[in-house]
Amino acid sequence: MTKRNTILGLMGAAAAMALTAGAASAQEYTLRMHQFLPAQANVPALVLDVWADNVERDSGGRIAIERYASMALGGTPPELMDQVLDGIADIIWTVNGYTPGRFPRTEVFELPFFVEDARAASAALWQMYEEHMQDDFAGVHMLGMWVHGPGMFHTSTPVRVPSDLQGMKIRGGSRMVNDLLTLVGAEPVGLPVSGIPEALSRGVIDGTTIPWEVTGALRVQELVSNHTEMEGTGLYTLTFSFAMNQDVYDSLPADLQAVIDSNSGLEFSVFAGGTQADADAPARAAAVERGNTIITVSDEDAAQWSEVVQPLYASWVADMTSRGIDGQALIDEARALMADYEATH
Repeated sequence: MTKRNTILGLMGAAAAMALTAGAASAQEYTLRMHQFLPAQANVPALVLDVWADNVERDSGGRIAIERYASMALGGTPPELMDQVLDGIADIIWTVNGYTPGRFPRTEVFELPFFVEDARAASAALWQMYEEHMQDDFAGVHMLGMWVHGPGMFHTSTPVRVPSDLQGMKIRGGSRMVNDLLTLVGAEPVGLPVSGIPEALSRGVIDGTTIPWEVTGALRVQELVSNHTEMEGTGLYTLTFSFAMNQDVYDSLPADLQAVIDSNSGLEFSVFAGGTQADADAPARAAAVERGNTIITVSDEDAAQWSEVVQPLYASWVADMTSRGIDGQALIDEARALMADYEATH
C-alpha cells in the first residue's frame, strides 16, 4: 500500500468515526412507546407511527422513539396508564374504558347513539379534556385524545333487533358498553381487544363490539360471519388516550418540548380519530368480499334500539352526580362542540 493510500485510508476511517459520533450525539433522548395492538394494525401503522416519525424528523434525530406493540413491555392493556405514570413506558396509547370509572368525564362520548362523526367527537373530546379533565389525568402530559368510528356488533348469529342479543355472550369494551349489553339481555364479557380472537375461536364469547377498522388485524371476519351496523349515529364509541410521562416530558429541553407539542393536541386528535374512522371502509369491504352477512339498521329501525338504551343516560347522569360531576352539562357541552365542528368543517 502506498503512503498516499494509507493517508486516504486513515482519513476515511476518521471521517467514518466522526459520522458515527455525530449520529450518536444527535440522538439525545430515547422514548419507549407502548400499546396493545399488533404493529401492523391500523392505529399503530397509520396514527402512532406517523406521530413518532414526525417527532423524530422534527427533532432532527435528537429524539428516537422505540415502538413496542402487543404489550411487548409486559403487563395487560388495562395497566397501560399506570405504566406511563410509573415510568415503565414513556408514552402509551390506551382505551380509557379499560379502567372502568377511572376517567368518568370521558364516558360522555361513550353513551350509546351519541356520536356520529369521529372527527367532530375527537375535537370535542380534546377541547373538553383541556377544559375539564386534566386533573383526572394528573401525572401525564396528554398528547392526544380521540374516538373511533361507529362501534357495532360482530356475532356468530344475526342480530337485527335488540331481542336477538338475548342470552348471547358479547365482549364489551367499556363500562358503558357492558351496561348497554345488559339492558338488551346479553351477557357482557369484559375483555381487552387483543383477547377477542382467542375468545371467539374457543366459543367463550358469541360476538364482540368493535368498529370495523380493527376487525382485519383481529381476523374477526374469519371468526364470525354476521355484522350489525347502524345508519347515522353509531351504536357506541370508545375514547382513547395517547399520553406521555410528565416527568419525562419535563426533562426535555424547551425546543424538544415544542417539537412534541407541535405534533400533538387538537389537530392531531382530529387526525387520529378521522384516520381511524376512515379505515372502517376497507375493513367492511373485506367482510363483503368474504360473503359475510352485513345487517344495516336503518335510522327508523334504530329507534327501538335507542329506546331500549335510553335509561343509560339517566343512570349515567345520576352516577356522575354522586361523584360531584354535572353529567348533563357534559352531555350538553359535548353535543354543542360536535355541532360546532360539523358546522365549520
